[in-house]
Amino acid sequence: MLSSNLHEALTDQMNYEFYSAHVYTAMASYCKSENYDGFSSFFLAQAEEERTHGMKIYNYIHDRGEQAIISGFDHPNNKYESILDAFEKALEHEKEVTSRIYNLSDIARDEKEYATISFLNWFLDEQVEEESLFNGIVQKLKQINNDPTSLFTYDSKLAKRTHTTFVE
Repeated sequence: MLSSNLHEALTDQMNYEFYSAHVYTAMASYCKSENYDGFSSFFLAQAEEERTHGMKIYNYIHDRGEQAIISGFDHPNNKYESILDAFEKALEHEKEVTSRIYNLSDIARDEKEYATISFLNWFLDEQVEEESLFNGIVQKLKQINNDPTSLFTYDSKLAKRTHTTFVE
């Protein structure tokens, strides 16, 4: 059984993961409106991944004998200055997720909740991958520097990203 403090923190993170899916769906819509179908597809795959993360926490909460409480959230940003701006905002968002997972880990550690510590290690590893992925894209987009041919090529490359949903 989870403490009320840890249950609340996990529930908050679960809802933040669902919010993240909305953030990335809004970014996908922006890219689509700018005729960058590949970048849009990339963000839609990322949105699916975030929903999967939310469901992973949902299932963990229920596995521990608690109820996952679903709540609403703020509207995501729908306007960006450029494709680069959208990806820079995505990188900042992932850094916020990392900070939140660190906070959850601190709570679990303080409570000596070893099962939750083990569970959260997956998310910590995932956040290293997420930040690296978005940082790499930001760096590539800076190198491209709005060159139309290069943007078209990179848009086509990112269109190939997929996400396979698998929730344990």
